[in-house]
Order: sequence, then structure tokens, then C-alpha cells
Amino acid sequence: MKTLDKFILKSYIGPMVLTFFIVAFIFLMNFLWRYIDDLVGKGLEFGVILELLGYAAAMNIPMALPLATLFAAIMTMGNLGENNELLAMKSAGISLPRILAPLVVLVVFVAIGGFFATNNLVPYCWKQMNALLADIRQQKQTIEFTDGAFFNGIDDMSIRVGHQDKETGRLNDVLIYDTRNQSKNGTMSTTLADSGYIRLSDDKRYLLVMLYNGERYETTRDYHWYTESQFTHQAFDMQNAVIPLEGFDFERSSSDRFSHGTQTQPIARLEKDIDSLNIVVAREMARSYEPLFRNNLLQYDPLVMGMLDSVKTDYSYRRPEPMYERMENLSLVQRKELLNNALMRAKNSRNTINYEEDSYKQTLNDLYRSEIEWHRKVSLPVSVMIFFLIGAPLGAIIRKGGLGMPVVVSVLFFVVYYIISMAGEKMARDGIRDAFEGMWLSSFILLPIAFYLIYKSTNDSNLFNLDWYKIQFARLKEKVGRIRQHRKESNEHGTKEA
Repeated sequence: MKTLDKFILKSYIGPMVLTFFIVAFIFLMNFLWRYIDDLVGKGLEFGVILELLGYAAAMNIPMALPLATLFAAIMTMGNLGENNELLAMKSAGISLPRILAPLVVLVVFVAIGGFFATNNLVPYCWKQMNALLADIRQQKQTIEFTDGAFFNGIDDMSIRVGHQDKETGRLNDVLIYDTRNQSKNGTMSTTLADSGYIRLSDDKRYLLVMLYNGERYETTRDYHWYTESQFTHQAFDMQNAVIPLEGFDFERSSSDRFSHGTQTQPIARLEKDIDSLNIVVAREMARSYEPLFRNNLLQYDPLVMGMLDSVKTDYSYRRPEPMYERMENLSLVQRKELLNNALMRAKNSRNTINYEEDSYKQTLNDLYRSEIEWHRKVSLPVSVMIFFLIGAPLGAIIRKGGLGMPVVVSVLFFVVYYIISMAGEKMARDGIRDAFEGMWLSSFILLPIAFYLIYKSTNDSNLFNLDWYKIQFARLKEKVGRIRQHRKESNEHGTKEA
């Protein structure tokens, strides 16, 4: 490897790694913002939170990698241009494609690695992340008392605390409503205590209650409560209770329940699913619509029947006389009977199609999602290459390094790419466009821009040079002034001759 190639690779790899982690961190903060309510107050261990963030970070690779590639390319080539290093290379007879050659090879390997990460790592992380989030959502919040307010985080219990000592955890003025046995034997209890301690056991399976100087009131009512009821009162100096709990301990469940979505399938499995779903969609369409046409709507139309049977090829025969032309010969009663019969067939057809349509639409939506996910995995490496081909010549034209101009330009291009991608994906999901057209729409639009920028940078274009635009504007203004002066002189000369 030549010294020049090492220098260029060293200039690119540092910004590439740095920008990738910066972009991944930004997307990770967005993830935390979305799920912060599910994580706060659960008493989760640091390892569980770190595992969840690791899965979320891996999920952001398809979004972070293209943006990091674009940002690093603009920053690297901008730094080389700003420090006149790019000019020195060109002065030595080295063309821009030769300068970018080692970076192209590197980005190809990055794109291939991104494909394998999207195809293998991302589906696994998506499945594990959703399983972990579901387990966290099922876990109840830890017991936290607020002075003067009821805590209702325990099923069939309400606890009010007058004041809690933050250092010792001692509770004062405790009130507990217990209705756990109400559905069994109609027993409800109320406990008042001057002070005490209430906490979870170490395994979070039991509620440990220790109260001092209090009273307990218990009422038993059955379906004869208006004639038969019991009321007991008990005073105590100290009372201990161990109450079984559910939902406060964090339990991990199997992630297999999330393994049926398209996001969890590698590309080989998606191909098999697409082939199977195409067969199912064709069968569902034949089962849903052909009987509707054949038996209800168009059973007397030989043209349609011939098309359905795929037997007749000559449709030159005369079709039957339309019904509305023959109705003139029918009586009023016969017309009414005919119209009622047509109305009944229309209603039956509508009910039939509504019943069959749900199953057909679900299968069709599964097919669309599988095709979209397949093209998403394949288009990622292409997007990485396109962003590099946009960023490298753009940085050579801008000739500005640092975090100013590169950030602005990178975000602008990425926003355009994201909007186009989301619009294309929505059209593909709704069936308006084919999955290939929808998922590759952004690549089709950005690729000509990349070729245009490569052409401009190879020919040392002044595309983003403000002074060049000022000079061109001055030249245009001068040219317009000469044209006006020439017209004025021509008009004056014509007037004198007249």
C-alpha cells in the first residue's frame, strides 16, 4: 500500500468512526426519549438497562451507517481541501478518482459489513429488544410513597402515608385499605398505625409490613350483607405481615414470541416467505373474487365467463341483449321482481366480499411487508455507497472541514433521503407502488446527483464558491447592460433616419 493511500485512509477512518458513534448516540437518545416512561421507577438493574441500550444501538445501524458515511466523506475531503492537501495532490498529477480509490475500497467493505449486520445482527437484536421491553412493561413500579397521597401500585390495596423519613424509611400516620379477600369471602380491612416500615423483600416477591401502635378494622359482608355482616376491631402495639406479590420482580421471558415478524427474518427466509405468500395471495384472490363474478354478478355474461375459464379466445360472437332493453316488454310486477332480485344479489355479493376481503387483505399486507423488508436489507449497502459518492466530491467542492458546513450539508441530504424513503415505503406498504419502486426510489433520485457532483469535482467546479457566483453575476449584469445600450443606440439611430 502506498503512503498516499495510507494517509487518505487514516484521514477518513477517524472521522468515520467518530461520526458513526455520534449519530448512533443521537438515535439512542431518541430511543430513550420514546421509552423513558417504561424504564423509570422500575428498579431495573444497570445490566438490564445496558443490555436494552445495546440492542437499541444495534437496531440503529441501518440509519446511522449511511449518515456517518456521508458526514465522514464531506469532513475528510473538506479538511484536505481546506488545508490545500487536495490541491497539492492534484498538482502532482493525481486525479480525484485515484485519490478516492482507497476510500472506495474501504466503503465497499463497510457496505458489505452493513448488509451482514442488517441481515443477521439487527433481526436478532429486534427480537431480543422487544422481548425485553415487554418484560419491563409487565414489571410494576417499585414502592415509592408520597406524603399525604395514596399508593395504588399493589393490586387490591391502597396505602397512604402521612410522612416518610428519607434516611431511615420510617413511615408516620399509615393508613392501609386491603380488599384482597373481598372476592373470596367478602372481607375488607382497614389498618391505622402511628408509624411503621413497609418495603419489598430482596427477591421482590413479598411485601414486608411492620406497624406500631395501631388499630385494625375488618368487615365481612356476603350476599346477605343487609341482614348478616360481621365487624371486628383489633388494637395492636406491633404487627408484622408478609404479603405475597406479583409483578414487582423482573422475570425474563422467551423471545420466540417475537420471531414471526418480518423484521426478525434474514433475507433467505424472506425469499421463501415471499414465494409462499404469492401463492397464497393468488389462491385467496381466486377463492374470493372468481365465485363472486361467476355465481352472483356476471353469471349471464359469456364474455366474462369465457375469460374466467381461459378457454374461449374468439369473442366476436354477439353478446346478449342488455337487460334494460328487454324491460320494456315486462309488466310492472315483473320489473319489481327483477329489481328486487338484482338488489338481493348485490347485497349478497357485498356481504361475501366483506367476509373474504379481511383474510385476503391480511395476506396481501404480509406479502407487502416481506417484500419491503427484503428490499430494505438489499438497498442498505447501495445507500452507503451512494452517500459516499455524494459526500466525497461534495467535500472536495466545498473545501471546508470541521463540524460546521459538513454537518449542515449532511443533515440536509439525509433529511431528503429519509423523506423520500418514508414516502416510497408508505406507497409500497399501501400497494400503490411495487416494493422495488418504493424502496429504491431514494437511490434512483440520489444516484444522478452523485454522478453530477463527481463530474463537477473532477473538473474543479466552483459550485459552492460564493466569489465565483459574484463574478458570474457581474459578467451577466455587464452583458445585459451592453445589450440594453445597443438597443438604445439602435432606436436613436432609427429615430434620426425617420
